Amino acid sequence: MDFLFNNLRDHLSRQGFPSELLQSGGGGRFDNFGGSRYRRTPSIDPRRRGDATIIDKHEDWAGYYEKGPVFKLGERGSGLRTRSGKIQDFTEIQQQCKESGALFEDPEFPCSDETVFGSSPPKHRIQWLRPSEISSNPCMFVDGVSRFDVVQGSVGNCWMVAALANLTLNDELFNRVVPQDQGFADDYTGAFHFRIWKANRWIDVVVDDRIPTRHGELLYMKSRSGNEFWSALLEKAYAKIHGSYEALSGGSACEAMEDFTGGVTEQYDLRQPPDNLFLIMLKAYERNAMMSCSITPGETLEERLQNGLVAGHAYSITCVKLVFIERLNGKMPLIRIRNPWGEHEWRGAWADGSKEWSLVDEEEKEHLGLKFDADGEFWMSMRDFKQNFHYLELCNLGPDALTEEMLTDTSIRKWEVAVYESSWVAGATGGGCRNYLDTHWVNPQYFITLVDPDEDDDENNCTMIIALMQKNRRAMRTLGGGLFLTIGFAIYRVNNPEHVEKPLGLNFFKMTPSAARSHTFINSREVTTRFKLPPGTYCIVPSTFEPNQTGDFLLRVFTEKKNTLTEHDSKPEIIAPEPEVTAPEEDPESEKARQLQALFAKIAGDDLEVNGYELQKILTVVFQKGKYN
Repeated sequence: MDFLFNNLRDHLSRQGFPSELLQSGGGGRFDNFGGSRYRRTPSIDPRRRGDATIIDKHEDWAGYYEKGPVFKLGERGSGLRTRSGKIQDFTEIQQQCKESGALFEDPEFPCSDETVFGSSPPKHRIQWLRPSEISSNPCMFVDGVSRFDVVQGSVGNCWMVAALANLTLNDELFNRVVPQDQGFADDYTGAFHFRIWKANRWIDVVVDDRIPTRHGELLYMKSRSGNEFWSALLEKAYAKIHGSYEALSGGSACEAMEDFTGGVTEQYDLRQPPDNLFLIMLKAYERNAMMSCSITPGETLEERLQNGLVAGHAYSITCVKLVFIERLNGKMPLIRIRNPWGEHEWRGAWADGSKEWSLVDEEEKEHLGLKFDADGEFWMSMRDFKQNFHYLELCNLGPDALTEEMLTDTSIRKWEVAVYESSWVAGATGGGCRNYLDTHWVNPQYFITLVDPDEDDDENNCTMIIALMQKNRRAMRTLGGGLFLTIGFAIYRVNNPEHVEKPLGLNFFKMTPSAARSHTFINSREVTTRFKLPPGTYCIVPSTFEPNQTGDFLLRVFTEKKNTLTEHDSKPEIIAPEPEVTAPEEDPESEKARQLQALFAKIAGDDLEVNGYELQKILTVVFQKGKYN
């Protein structure tokens, strides 16, 4: 078995497999893998950076945005594999179609029942049609882009519809997701491409334009204009990276908004708002966040209320300001809100033409760009905002979602962002939450040092937003697996971080209560919580609720001031069992090595990359009693 494990490790290394997954990070025990065990040995080692993507200098952001990669689907490093193992390049596909004279048919997302229904049995017969077979004048866009373009189909993906409607309000972000170099004119080849953020990577996803229909009508997302197809094609690209259309059933607008911006989303119930909600919104606005708000509907969806607002309807927040009022010798917190319908405005205080505006001098009005047009945009006081709206969704944008102009503008505030990707592996790094104290310590651990408090914090605390996202779970559901694990995280204050063991062992967690934790452990794609903590060093422990579960995750940390985030772990020690006394093998590198290489190639695919699930599968087979020995 010693030979086999070394052979596996060496083979993975030779094939370009990330050595950190076998030699650092991850630790724990393989207690369920036969006689071998994998032990994490705490030690006092110099801190190392690990595999973090850390962007902590404003002057670096413009270059990161300009050079930040957009991966082709199937490209090494994209985190996604095509079925054939081939890379899909939009430009090459277009050229091939022009040379052959044939319209593109995507072999990676074929016209089949599995593409629509995933692992579920077919519900009805599907007919696949190109836009030219549906409309005599198909267009990518009709009269520009509007939130009214998007209409939900039969799959339960209203969450995606809401996110796309919000995305249409930001031209820069929309054009990044929907490249403008395509359409149904002279260069039409039946191929289209869209850019989707997938677990810390922008992926360029190519699809053909054969769309599922029933009785000649689009089955899923469509436009109010019958000959406009950008939304249906984008939905197909989104379904492709998740494995099927059925995988898009059920979700949140926050999930889709992150996939179209790469941002971190927070949700607030305005009936129980935090005391500093206005400051949160003001700082978010200064950092170009996308914000929306809504009112819980009654019996009638999108019901117009007496105050001019509409229940069950998504509004966008376009400005957050402290407006100086000379007569009161003070500032009034105001919110500017836009009804995408372009009509039905607020009728209360600070509405268009209301008497409250007489308190504001002309110079301040000009600074606000104040207009009293019937355009669906209006102002409200913060007090009225909290009393009349029920929910706020706030999408904080990272540097790769900002334009080059925003990145180089020193007057625009930006988040400091650090990112780590790792895995929980059953029997190794899947330790569960603090309820399972004996195994909690084997989870991945990350140290973050907060040095400078926020500029305007009276208590000298530091803002920190932590977002823990589990990866590739919708695609697993397409293959018949479960959807989301129940996830969350805990935060521990670490005194004298230079003198603690690596990783922090069981005794530390027995003696140290958590300083903070995620607001909940929940079976959703992402858990996000905002904290105010004093400067110092903290240990973040992401975990599933129960131990011995397997999943890949992405940990993102946003702070107002510079932070230092590192993986806190040591190189694990491999302890092999006592070797069995057997006759010497004539050629130990022959049959066993070939079997092992064949196993790895079968599971890894042509790109020779494996994720946490696939690594567990390889190790389970290798250590299974009687296998390869």
